[in-house]
Amino acid sequence: MSKSAKRFDGETCEQVAALPWRVDKDGKLRILLVTSRTNGKWMLPKGWLMEGLAAHEAAEIEAREEAGVAGTVSSSPIGSFHFLKLFDDGASLPAQATVFPLRVTSELKTWDEKKERDRRWMRPKEASRLAFEPDLKRFLLDLRDEALPLF
Repeated sequence: MSKSAKRFDGETCEQVAALPWRVDKDGKLRILLVTSRTNGKWMLPKGWLMEGLAAHEAAEIEAREEAGVAGTVSSSPIGSFHFLKLFDDGASLPAQATVFPLRVTSELKTWDEKKERDRRWMRPKEASRLAFEPDLKRFLLDLRDEALPLF
């Protein structure tokens, strides 16, 4: 596994997030949210940049580790959201996550964090209601099918 490349400027930190998505048989867009390991709040799979990998590749790894999904990730981000990053020592910093869409082609039966997280497919409006971070709520509510690369 690649080594984390934590990026701080002293006042904020930068992460990457995957937006796992699919179109169901009914033709409707669904996205996948996961719960946080620490507080059970709904969120996108996200994490640190990784040495030697492009940002979208790190987001793809986070989706596999946290949500147990694989697919095709776009190298072009579709936006970002701000949140408060909480650290294990109780400290916190403002943070921003750049979001890369990941068209899900398979769901894994087992994955690294399966016992620590729940995952759920939902429409963007429902995801917006359930998401914990206010700026993520806005991002999901503004999400449109045409914003996702149909590759």
